[in-house]
Amino acid sequence: MAHFLPQSSNFPLEEQIKTLADDELLDFWEEAQHLEKFLGDEMNDLDTTVEYERLILLELQFRSCRRSLRLPA
Repeated sequence: MAHFLPQSSNFPLEEQIKTLADDELLDFWEEAQHLEKFLGDEMNDLDTTVEYERLILLELQFRSCRRSLRLPA
């Protein structure tokens, strides 16, 4: 299971996401979706909003492009 280190300012979320395996990244996305749904309006009151879904989708797109470039033509 993936772990987010919220107190680690030296290791931003973007870098943490890059270290996750594909299945861990998808688990993290799913857990973030459940947490967002559970917290509902409370999430809107946070001063610092991290766009988990956008960051995860960007990383998945990057990995997909990287894999497709490695495939023989």
